[in-house]
Amino acid sequence: MNPKADKVKTVPANKAVEQGRRAKATQFLRVADDIRELSDEEDVRDAVVTLYVHAGIAAADAICSAALGKHAQGHSHNDAVMLLESVDKHASRSLFTLLGMKTRAGYGHDPISKSQLARAEKAARTLVNRASL
Repeated sequence: MNPKADKVKTVPANKAVEQGRRAKATQFLRVADDIRELSDEEDVRDAVVTLYVHAGIAAADAICSAALGKHAQGHSHNDAVMLLESVDKHASRSLFTLLGMKTRAGYGHDPISKSQLARAEKAARTLVNRASL
């Protein structure tokens, strides 16, 4: 166990929480894919990346819920990365990638690039796939 993960603020999570967070992760990912398919991708990159970020966060919660019986809940998403790292280092890197795009996609003035969109998609899919195992 990662000693830093022991200091992360968490909430208990049972099977219902795990399943609910997994369902939300899948929903966010599916809607992001639908938006990309139905829109001019360049016009919706920020919205799509925001949905990928939410998919990744929900998937991370599902992974931690399944493995630890709890998930992170705090003001810093970095806590979620640390807790997830104690369970799945590869998944934690994907979450870190997504969280690095969250502010720019959701609140920034400059648009997400095509390459960032591709990175976000890959990271979100990795997390959702790992949550579904």
